[in-house]
Amino acid sequence: MPEAKVLLSGLGIPESPRWHEGRLWFSNWIDRQVVAVGLDGKPEVMLTRDPDSHPMGYSIDWLPDGRLLVTGDKLRRQEPDGSMVTHAEQPANEIVVDGRGNIYLNGADFNFVAGEAPRPGYIKLITPDGELRQVAGDIQFPNGMVITPDDRTLIISESFAGRLTAFDIGADGSLSGRRVFADGLGPDGICLDAEGAVWVSTAGFSVARVAEGGEVVQRVELAENRAPFALMLGGPDRRTLFIMTAEWRAADGHVANLDRLTNGPRTGEILTLQVSVPGAGRP
Repeated sequence: MPEAKVLLSGLGIPESPRWHEGRLWFSNWIDRQVVAVGLDGKPEVMLTRDPDSHPMGYSIDWLPDGRLLVTGDKLRRQEPDGSMVTHAEQPANEIVVDGRGNIYLNGADFNFVAGEAPRPGYIKLITPDGELRQVAGDIQFPNGMVITPDDRTLIISESFAGRLTAFDIGADGSLSGRRVFADGLGPDGICLDAEGAVWVSTAGFSVARVAEGGEVVQRVELAENRAPFALMLGGPDRRTLFIMTAEWRAADGHVANLDRLTNGPRTGEILTLQVSVPGAGRP
């Protein structure tokens, strides 16, 4: 396999990558930006968040009509004139929107950044008519989510449990049939490919392509102290794997690492790697 190449550097923590309208869109945490970058490596800031907002813990996706959604202390929506309005009074971490316009949000009600003791998290659903309800609980630090192309399965990272968990999606958007997709991982942001495998971070400084059941089909080692935060398959044929990384010193603990990433040098990078199986599903 060819080595990963640096597409973009000098970032805070690049997160929530999405391939959208021919470019990679992502959240540049710390600097409170939503950025789009082409394969030529030229970035464009698409949205700058309120400087008083929390610098971490937000994600992006789009409604079927093309309006951008941004999570945070509440779910916000960008209107065609560029203004931001409240879509729902629901704080959230990650987001994914299915093909019917159902919005899935996740989160956990404790202050991870400050080192507060963890509490189980949840997945909540906002239907196209605006109904908000919880559809799953007892999620051990909910993180990245993907939805299969047929809109029938949702897979979520349970970061503190080291596993990927799958649910069946009902006609009304409800989740059932909870099961382990794969475990023994270090999952954060994930992406799905056309053979139903998931690209995911592992324990340590590597990413892997994992089949349902847990078989590691492919593994990519990153440089020491180069942690993968999220992954996305994009490019014209969706065979470019984008790896969102930043410096992470495992011995320091997450509070010290996040403080350094917030107040120190901008070590975030986006790496690219060509793979054989294209991306599929949502986001």
